[in-house]
Amino acid sequence: MIKFTTAGESHGPCLTAILEGLPAGLTIDTDAMNAMLTRRQGGYGRGARQRIETDTVRILGGVVQGVTIGSPLALVVPNRDYENWQEKVVPVWRRPRPGHADLAGAHKYAIDDLRLIAERSSARETAARVAVGAIAAQVLAAADITVGSYVESIGGVCASLEHMSLDERIAAALDSDVSCPDTRAAADMRQAIDNAKTAGDSLGGIFVVTAQNLPVGLGTYAVWEDRLDARLAQAMMSIQAVKGIEIGPAFENAGLPGTKVHDALYPDGKGGYTRKTNRAGGLEGGMSNGEPIIVRAAMKPIPTTIKNQPTIDLNSGEAAETQYQRSDVCAVPAAAVVGEAMVAWTLMAVLLERFGGDTMQDLLERLEHDRR
Repeated sequence: MIKFTTAGESHGPCLTAILEGLPAGLTIDTDAMNAMLTRRQGGYGRGARQRIETDTVRILGGVVQGVTIGSPLALVVPNRDYENWQEKVVPVWRRPRPGHADLAGAHKYAIDDLRLIAERSSARETAARVAVGAIAAQVLAAADITVGSYVESIGGVCASLEHMSLDERIAAALDSDVSCPDTRAAADMRQAIDNAKTAGDSLGGIFVVTAQNLPVGLGTYAVWEDRLDARLAQAMMSIQAVKGIEIGPAFENAGLPGTKVHDALYPDGKGGYTRKTNRAGGLEGGMSNGEPIIVRAAMKPIPTTIKNQPTIDLNSGEAAETQYQRSDVCAVPAAAVVGEAMVAWTLMAVLLERFGGDTMQDLLERLEHDRR
């Protein structure tokens, strides 16, 4: 069984992850892992915390001379800000932020100091997930499967991408500080972020994660919780502030007749088949169908804002206002990288479940046989 778990708090000494079930024989590229962590830290609209941290991963177990040996991997991402917080006297937080985990978390765990809820519910935790996802992406890359992401909208500013292929969108997003392939829309997004910052507010948006060259039949229709679209939905919705997803243009499809939605099949002249559309987003019946998987996620604005919001003081029960805590104005570009990591992890898991193998050689040989 392939699985991982993370531990650590936002201002603790480090974030950690334990990854189980990875095949032996994978050469780990730590530079690629650190590059993905750097992408997660970047993006226009990020806060002061990102100027403190320089996220890099250390592998403490499961890898010898740069190659996996089949045992669990132990990953560590240090928190540089930890030392700064050792010298601070931090007052107890008793004013819950609307939209944050503060109130429900304090009730659930009977914790008086809301800061302790924020320490784990913070999206800082996703640094560990990106480290894990970067390894998953390397397994997929060895199988000639690629995963990428880009931002489609921020604060109501939408990109025009119909003229661009998926590869062009992903490549252009890597050169954009808002991860948007449309340069004109990217400029408007930066302006919208500046305006929100001036107003003491925050912005959300929509990002897209794609995966290409997957074999047909990953996932299943036979068991509800193992449907691939269900697993992708769970993975994406686990990301802080993500409140909705769709596979392909799902909500647009809902308003159209079936003959304009379903991806018709045509002979390819070689004894196989081809499609002219991909409105299913690469998934049919809970399984991959060979077309690119396209997952679109909606991220709400970050609940921590410079401008105070109405709340209550839990000590007195009286009306109060939120107290600003250091945060981002917009983290949609960073969330796209986290989404990329979670999709990579999910696809690696279903790939290993279908083709198995205790070694990378086993996996790749079985996959090649299936493709032939």
